[in-house]
Amino acid sequence: MDKLRAMEVMVAVVEAGSFAAAARQLDLSPVMVGKHVQQLEAHLGARLFQRSTRRMSLTELGQGFVEDCRRVLEQVRWAETAVERSRQAPQGLLRISAPVTLGNQRVAPLLASFLQQYPEVRAELQLSDNLVDLASEGFDAAIRIGSVGNEGLVARPLQPYRMVIAASPSYLREYGRPERAADLSQHRCLSHAIWQRRSEWVLQDGPNTALWPEQARFSSNQGESLRAAAVQGLGLVMQPEVLLAEDLAAGRLVPVLQDCTPAARPVHLVYGPDRQQLPKLRRFVEHVLAAIGRA
Repeated sequence: MDKLRAMEVMVAVVEAGSFAAAARQLDLSPVMVGKHVQQLEAHLGARLFQRSTRRMSLTELGQGFVEDCRRVLEQVRWAETAVERSRQAPQGLLRISAPVTLGNQRVAPLLASFLQQYPEVRAELQLSDNLVDLASEGFDAAIRIGSVGNEGLVARPLQPYRMVIAASPSYLREYGRPERAADLSQHRCLSHAIWQRRSEWVLQDGPNTALWPEQARFSSNQGESLRAAAVQGLGLVMQPEVLLAEDLAAGRLVPVLQDCTPAARPVHLVYGPDRQQLPKLRRFVEHVLAAIGRA
């Protein structure tokens, strides 16, 4: 019996809540998960789980044993990472979390160039606009837009996240150019679906402030869809500079209301405060800061 593997399976069953869920997590069959647990019970001569047709729970002995298993597995992981720390060349799996638009436009290309430089590193990029817990979800680092909370993480500032208001030349010829934020109510505007629910951008209108019009000609929960619609001449769009940069440079979109755009938001690369940082993370941090670090 592989005791460490059986302990790992035991902990996975407890944390996942069932044999079936643990099987999916470990890429094993439910039957094999059950065999690992049965082998442990036979080896210990004690029942670890109380099973019924409706539910499964740990016995008193099982509760104490699973806590001991967690400690053993943590020691094993620490021993493995200690070996990796001693290596000079970055290697292993690097897991990064980033917001969707910034991740697609900036982080993915940076990861690609990083992997070309360090062939023994593998990378997984998870794109989501929700905050992740680095420690509990197993991420090495994350890119975050907005202020950084007090999570005990190292936060390295990156280039700010700027918004641009733009329209196609054909739209501006037909509907004219807005001169102030108040003019937007008379224009066809394209809106991100989540802005009205949780994260509005405030426009500057001289001494006053305004919001992007709620009544949009077209809305979407993806900025790429809004960008494509704006290029086709459907209306005015407000999206991140990183998303519209190529269209602006090519003249497919023209910036407007440049004095009205919302204040830029801070961006940080965050990671745990490990004093013996793994080479793969240390080099990745250096790579990102060299490319998009804030001067």
